Amino acid sequence: MVFHLRPTLFVVFALTACFFAADITGKWTAEFSTPVGGAQKYTFEFKVDGEKLTGKAYFERLGQKGEADLLEGKIAGNEISFIENLDTGGDALRITYKGKIAGDEINFTRQVGDFSTVEFTAKRIK
Repeated sequence: MVFHLRPTLFVVFALTACFFAADITGKWTAEFSTPVGGAQKYTFEFKVDGEKLTGKAYFERLGQKGEADLLEGKIAGNEISFIENLDTGGDALRITYKGKIAGDEINFTRQVGDFSTVEFTAKRIK
């Protein structure tokens, strides 16, 4: 009887772990190039509350520094998503981020409107 209990408990614990969001609270850094904006440097500051993700993006692009709030942030298991609005002189251009967390790295796909898609990796600042 104990034999049957152990595998069952293992499965329950394994499935439960899949539903908990990864702890990515803190700062993460990334550098990547885009066809439109050239080289870009980002520092993301994430705050996690359950499956809700908030924070800021601090960036340097086209020779200018700036920051943006992270909107519509979600985290579930090892998946993360959020929006950064880029001010284009009065209009907001949505930049959509989707990523997979792997330890101290997040592999992102960044979609800028309908213009470009870039893949990059952010690393945790320790």
